[in-house]
Amino acid sequence: MKHIIAYIKPHKLDAVTQALHKIENVTGMSVMEIKGFGRGRQKEEVPLEEQLSDFVRHLKIEIFCRNTVVEEIVEAIEKAAHTGLRGDGKIYVCQVQNAIRISSGERGEAAV
Repeated sequence: MKHIIAYIKPHKLDAVTQALHKIENVTGMSVMEIKGFGRGRQKEEVPLEEQLSDFVRHLKIEIFCRNTVVEEIVEAIEKAAHTGLRGDGKIYVCQVQNAIRISSGERGEAAV
């Protein structure tokens, strides 16, 4: 099982959601509004104080899935969230050791 975390621009949520709906075996996703900053490649020196106070609004998407659909999900997010501009976001893929469905007690991939 994998945990996919994607940071995207807010205006790309509809496109990403539509792309994910087309993939069989995507069991769901969570979306959170967040603010943050990255270490962008700036041409001029900006004082650290200004960098730390200038947060950018993004959305964080979390998906837990079976190993068999990871690449399809990542490719769909990457394509749908792409604008070609700096700050499009990032996608992380992490290993999940176990999952437990609270309502039924199912464990492992059956709980995803």
